Parts: sequence; structure tokens; C-alpha cells
Amino acid sequence: MGRLTARRRVVWIAPGGRRTTRPDTLAAEEPMELRVAGAPLSVTMRTPGHDVELAHGFLLTEGVITSLDDVATARYCDSVDDTGRNTYNVLDVALAPSVAPPSASLERNFYTTSSCGVCGKASLDAVRTKTAFPVLDGDLRIPAATIAELPDRLRAAQKVFDSTGGLHAAGLFDADGELLVAREDVGRHNAVDKVLGWALLHGRVPARGCVLQVSGRASFELVQKAAMAGVPVLSAVSAPSSLAVELADDAGITLAGFVRGGSMNVYTHPERIT
Repeated sequence: MGRLTARRRVVWIAPGGRRTTRPDTLAAEEPMELRVAGAPLSVTMRTPGHDVELAHGFLLTEGVITSLDDVATARYCDSVDDTGRNTYNVLDVALAPSVAPPSASLERNFYTTSSCGVCGKASLDAVRTKTAFPVLDGDLRIPAATIAELPDRLRAAQKVFDSTGGLHAAGLFDADGELLVAREDVGRHNAVDKVLGWALLHGRVPARGCVLQVSGRASFELVQKAAMAGVPVLSAVSAPSSLAVELADDAGITLAGFVRGGSMNVYTHPERIT
């Protein structure tokens, strides 16, 4: 799995106190600096891999770009370790000439933790970015039984989680419950950015007729990302926050939480789930 995982020896203490030294597999976590036209925009702690998707998804959900044509190039640069090897931890994106550069208000204090993508925002208003893809799937109907199956289908696609137990996941499904793409990352917002970046790169934005399934809770920022990509349904294994529910309601997104064991709470726009 390369840089997706790392190995470390641990002391395993069994019931009763018996100790054994053995190797353990850890999920990799490394910083990625995103630059636009050579200027630093953000640093996020992420699991290496699918970095171009991550960059596209981040720029999409922050309102910098709205289509694949808005990006001219994306390339690794200027990131070497003590031995001179490229660490692939700096990605520079060149926007198309017609695309305005990111606003300075989007800078996240030049640092984003893997657990909280919103940290560093100047204010709540800065997060309420206006989407170019309003949710238009008013006629979309998905059986509750299909939604209930998505967490298990996503879990089956989590290959790195099987060996580490330490990653979040996001997956994009069609209305029939078929998996289009799944991505894992130490940051739940990074996993979603990778999925939505894939959708942008494959002509699936706006993501009409799709369900975004996440492995944990539904935060405000995850709902915002879904809204920015035109996703009509967001399903989470755990709870949403109050602001997540408020934004989903305003954006026209169907938000389901506690999707587990065949049951779920539908917080907004329940008419889409039959």
C-alpha cells in the first residue's frame, strides 16, 4: 500500500496483563500544501493518494472553480526530504485565465487539521459559500432500504481501514445504490473532497441523482461540500450537528443520520426517501 500505511512495533497487552511485542499497521498522515499559481492557499493533513482529486474537490467546494475547464494544470513541486527525494506533499494548481484567483478570505490560517476542516475560517459567513449548482432533484425518490445498505457497501470498499482501523471514508452512489467511487482519508473532509474531486474530473458535477455516504458524523462543512457539488442526498452513519441540519434544509438537501441496522433519522427533505 506504499505511503497509505506505516508499520510500527507496539506492545500489546492482553487480558490478564500478558505483554507481547508485535508490528502494527498505521494509517499514514502527511501534510499537503495546496498552492494556486505558486501562492500558498492551504495546508491539510491527509492520507497521501488521490491528491489531484483532493485539490479539485477542495477548490470546487470552496467556490474557486465550477468545472474541470477551470483548471489548466495540477502538478507536484518543490517538496523534497533530507535525502533529496520528492515527498509529493506540495501540489500547485494553475487556473484557467478566465478564472479569478481565490479570495484571501479562503485562506485557513495556512493550516487545516485532519479532524476539523472549518478551523481557521474567519467567520461562519465565510463558510456559507453560494453554490453554482443548486439542488434540483425535486423528483428524486430513493427507497429507504437502499439508503440503509449504503454504509455496509461503503465499508466493503474501505481497503486501508481493514489493515489500520484508522480512516474515515466517503462514497458517491447512484440512485440504485451502486457505488461510483469511494475514498479513504484521515480527515473526513478530505475524503469528501477526494470523492467530489473525482466527480468533477469525471463529469459528474453537479452530482444529480446521487447520494453522498460518509462513515462518521455529518458536520456543517460536509453539508456545505455536498451543496457546492449539487448533491441532493447526504447519508451519515452517525449524528449531524444543528448547523448541518439548518444548512441542509436551506440548501434543499435530504440529510439522513444514524443510518445503521436498517433504520435512520431523516432530518430534512424526507420526501426523497420512500
